[in-house]
Amino acid sequence: MEGKKQQKHFVLVHGVCHGAWCWYRLQSLLEAEGHRVTAIDLAASGINPKKLDELHTFSDYTQPLFEISVAIFITAIMPDTVHKPSYFIEQGMEDSSEEDSTDNQIIPFGKPEDHRVAMLFGPHYTSSKLYQLCPYEDVVLAKALMRPGYTFLEDLSKQSAFSEERYGSIKRAYIIPDQDKTLTVEFQRWLIENSGASIVKEMKDADHMAMISKPHELCQYLLDIAWEGKVPHPSPAKDFIALSLPQFPLKEGNLKIGHG
Repeated sequence: MEGKKQQKHFVLVHGVCHGAWCWYRLQSLLEAEGHRVTAIDLAASGINPKKLDELHTFSDYTQPLFEISVAIFITAIMPDTVHKPSYFIEQGMEDSSEEDSTDNQIIPFGKPEDHRVAMLFGPHYTSSKLYQLCPYEDVVLAKALMRPGYTFLEDLSKQSAFSEERYGSIKRAYIIPDQDKTLTVEFQRWLIENSGASIVKEMKDADHMAMISKPHELCQYLLDIAWEGKVPHPSPAKDFIALSLPQFPLKEGNLKIGHG
């Protein structure tokens, strides 16, 4: 019974074009330690049955989860309580270069008059920028399972900044993979400086998909954050959310147009 008292609840949220499936290595490690893990598919992602043209706002894409103890950002866009939610995505796009686009695609969807386009990581970008340190079989898996994603940038640009009372009151931690070629280490440090995080950790020899390239190390980092660096002790279950949030460090103008 004591093990249950020590149990933590980790909620794993994937990034753009991905799904709950990308957390499978980390999820198995956390569950082996006796913790409860929920890896979710956001709308029109993974095996979620919704189609992208059914989504019109960021709220449609995401969904309220529950109160959490710590929000852990893993090479992800981390908003603040000053700027609109779209601000840091726009900064990430400006930080990218034409070289970043490689074979990524933008794909029109929805009504033609709405001029909406999704994006999908190309095979070369996936293997050289996202998964370059991951086992080859995981690269193959990703290429087979990824679905087009959408920025919801227009919707987010109309939203007010997150409030100090709600988002601002949540403790935030940030984990930086030092070999990330999607969000540079410099940009991630800029995010942390501007948005604030009470805990910052850097992972050596980890790429953008740290949950796959370094699952054991990432598991240990999450446990350290959950236990606040202390030896585990009996306590009520708490909820921790680990986010590899949707981010688009790519400029649409640099992407190739795809069909279908």
